Amino acid sequence: MGVEVYLVFNGNCREAAEFYAEAFKTEKPQISTFGEAHNDPNFEMPEEAKNLVMHTRLNIAGSRVMFSDTWPGQPYVVGNNVTVAVLSDDEEYLRNSFDALKEGGTVTMELQETFWSKSYGALKDKFGVEWQFSHEVSEGQ
Repeated sequence: MGVEVYLVFNGNCREAAEFYAEAFKTEKPQISTFGEAHNDPNFEMPEEAKNLVMHTRLNIAGSRVMFSDTWPGQPYVVGNNVTVAVLSDDEEYLRNSFDALKEGGTVTMELQETFWSKSYGALKDKFGVEWQFSHEVSEGQ
């Protein structure tokens, strides 16, 4: 068990998942679309939904992050109610990932030493997702 993040996008989930896979140097996302999952003969799948992402996930810094597109016509609001915190004892990994995500985004706080972390920073990426990065030293280091 654990806490996992599920991010919902408004039609650009595939682009976002592929961007995050590259930024965090992880596996390419295995994407399932609404059209692939459709098997109810009593329900006609709207054409605009067929290629939207129903589900995908990535392993980011040892945690599973899940993604999907919203169903066409459902309300979608970009907000700051979800923040993804990336904690790692690998400062170079944090810096490289931070630099990749800030491209096209807005940096709230550049990576810097704080009283709680050797390297901490925050940003909103080009998809409107809020991220925090923190260098966390494992016990025994």
